[in-house]
Amino acid sequence: MLHPRPRTGVPGETGPSVLSKRPPERSGAAPTGPRAIRLDGGWFRMGSDEALAYPADGEGPVRRVRVSPFAIDPHCVSNASFASFVAATGHVTDAERYGASFVFGGLLPDDFPPTREVAAAPWWREVLGADWRHPYGPDSDLDGRAEHPVVHVSWNDALAYCTWAGGRLPTEAEWEYAARGGLEQQPFPWGEELRPGGRHRMNVWNGSFPDHNTLEDGYLGTCPVDAFPPNGYGLHNMTGNVWEWTADWFHPVWHATGPREDPTGPPTGTARALRGGSYLCHASYCRRYRVSARMPNTPDSSTGNIGLRCAGPAGG
Repeated sequence: MLHPRPRTGVPGETGPSVLSKRPPERSGAAPTGPRAIRLDGGWFRMGSDEALAYPADGEGPVRRVRVSPFAIDPHCVSNASFASFVAATGHVTDAERYGASFVFGGLLPDDFPPTREVAAAPWWREVLGADWRHPYGPDSDLDGRAEHPVVHVSWNDALAYCTWAGGRLPTEAEWEYAARGGLEQQPFPWGEELRPGGRHRMNVWNGSFPDHNTLEDGYLGTCPVDAFPPNGYGLHNMTGNVWEWTADWFHPVWHATGPREDPTGPPTGTARALRGGSYLCHASYCRRYRVSARMPNTPDSSTGNIGLRCAGPAGG
């Protein structure tokens, strides 16, 4: 039985963390993945002071920030793409080495054996044998989920994938610039309304969390990486579906007086910043399905609602 350290993130969001040495990996050439979208960069207003924001998370203050031109993938890394990475390199994820990861209890069968819960968020269950290949435990697989986002990946795993693919993780500033899709100070990648014209634009929890999901958006867990219309920059699922790792260390106030041009977060820290929210976000406890929302988690942590998206140089 694992005894992972309690995560440092927001109660109710993500799970375990244990440090250990990483095994050596085979070398392997990266295949051609989704064509990254080049963004011109420039000045934009980052952060939020609106009523929906979480001040304790460091969403504010709103500040003018400039990012240089860069490129970012149109969607998260899929299970199929991550499988290619593992086949080429022999990479073993943190969850596989620890022997467990955290799974949302509502995705487990009714007769699933009792497992350890997160005290502050009992809907999270520590499941032995849960990893990217087995998202709900050792008896589950990826059948029919090749184009869903890979989950149960730590920051360490995300960095390894992006490096192999010839890219890197985006900074928080790059991620938010991309997520806004050219809009100024709007909460969602498409604008101001959560469901414009009554249409669902992202995969989040609908109904009463955590007991009843009406499935109005069509999904209980993850959805395909290119589900729902893209934002103004052609990027899919920048909010909802899965949280996305960024390159930056997390700090709730450092950015208030930090650099304004190509900021990269504080030089050190204990947790990395995640962006975008997930299929578990619901207004009753987690309004973090907005472009300015952020959350910390330790670099070795993994859960069933964390994935990744790669970025890179504008010319690459």
